[in-house]
Amino acid sequence: MADRNKDPFHIILKSKREATRFQILVEIAEHQPSVRQQEIAEKLGITPQAVSEYIREMVDEGLVDSHGRGRYNVTHNGVEWVLMNAEALETYAHYVTHDVVQQVSVWTAIAAEDIAKGDVVGVYMEGGYLYAVRTTQAAMGEAAGDARKGQDIGIAKLSGIIDHHEGAIRVCKVPRIQRGGSRKVTPEAVLNAVGGMEYIGAVGLEAVIALKNAGIVPDSFFGSREGIIEAAFHGMNCSMVIVDEEFTGFLKRLESAGLSYEIRDLSSP
Repeated sequence: MADRNKDPFHIILKSKREATRFQILVEIAEHQPSVRQQEIAEKLGITPQAVSEYIREMVDEGLVDSHGRGRYNVTHNGVEWVLMNAEALETYAHYVTHDVVQQVSVWTAIAAEDIAKGDVVGVYMEGGYLYAVRTTQAAMGEAAGDARKGQDIGIAKLSGIIDHHEGAIRVCKVPRIQRGGSRKVTPEAVLNAVGGMEYIGAVGLEAVIALKNAGIVPDSFFGSREGIIEAAFHGMNCSMVIVDEEFTGFLKRLESAGLSYEIRDLSSP
């Protein structure tokens, strides 16, 4: 078992019961020796009976001493228990504010020109990538470091809305080998279907060969379903060339992601 003192995800963060015990002990420590259970109950949003039961348990465990008629004090063991849990909460709060929030509070972009630390920059999306430039955009931030044109750069204090739209998706169906495969698809049909698209995915070897016959190498084959979705969310216009057996399932995946699409059947008569 992990050392409780070293575990930032301490049991108090996982158990409502332990969290309530902690809060009650803190309330007792703050108001001892005269403790009004009704006030604690109202503050914590539980019943006075529940507070009484918690206190009775903590008295039995040696965390609290009872002197009768609503007079209590936290014992030495109780103080140590509170401190141990307070340290766990502090560790977790540090983890959230420094490791989690700080990561998402600095965005990564590509410098569209030379940028110096502290420069006020605009952020925009193009070709699926974020770019930073020293001109006004719908989203503005501050350069967290120096960067030459083309380098990655951190952007802090980002505000506004990044000008962005979802890319179009064209789903192009080709037959399985049992129904003719790539032989039933002309290169002209493929070129017409994927022309002008920024990202091309393929599912099924029949789809790969149909693209190859048209002189096209797909951007993705393994994991292409999710690749198409990611690319579309980043504003890229996409074509998915897919065998008919996988066609319906992919359309359902697009619908579950809230993405619109158009359909092309590439099979020749």
